[in-house]
Amino acid sequence: MEQSMQIGGLQPPQIHQIWQQLHQIPDPELPALSITDLGMIRNVVATSHGWKVMFTPTYSGCPATEFLINEIKTVLAHAGFANVEIDVVLTPAWTTDWMNQDAKQRLREFGIAPPAGKSCEHPEKSGPICCPRCNSQQTEKISEFGSTACKALYRCLECFEPFDYFKCI
Repeated sequence: MEQSMQIGGLQPPQIHQIWQQLHQIPDPELPALSITDLGMIRNVVATSHGWKVMFTPTYSGCPATEFLINEIKTVLAHAGFANVEIDVVLTPAWTTDWMNQDAKQRLREFGIAPPAGKSCEHPEKSGPICCPRCNSQQTEKISEFGSTACKALYRCLECFEPFDYFKCI
């Protein structure tokens, strides 16, 4: 979701360029998705001395936070944007509800079942977890935790392939 502060009723044209640059930064654990696909960029605003990017990591203890902050600064500096301040915003906490639909489709294409339902729903209300390979609803949970803590490990009962499910957070 692209947002920005307006100056004198007008949005600086560079805001769109900054969002385009941020969209090029892949998530380190999910390289098929960018940090904007995941909704990690909350806002971009012009300040009197440069730019401010509001960034929310997927969880407060995310080991990639410092890497991503540096990556944002580096990418924007290479694109000609100086004086970039990164404001790490932890409240409200990131949620899978902020992922866009295109991101969920690309997760599926990458072999990971996207979040089903909303983060505030009880897991049983979200419905079956579909296999990202054959789209079968006949799946079973093998483990509450998959390759990362935000994923669960499932197995398809039709094609017999294991797969990660990105849990609703």
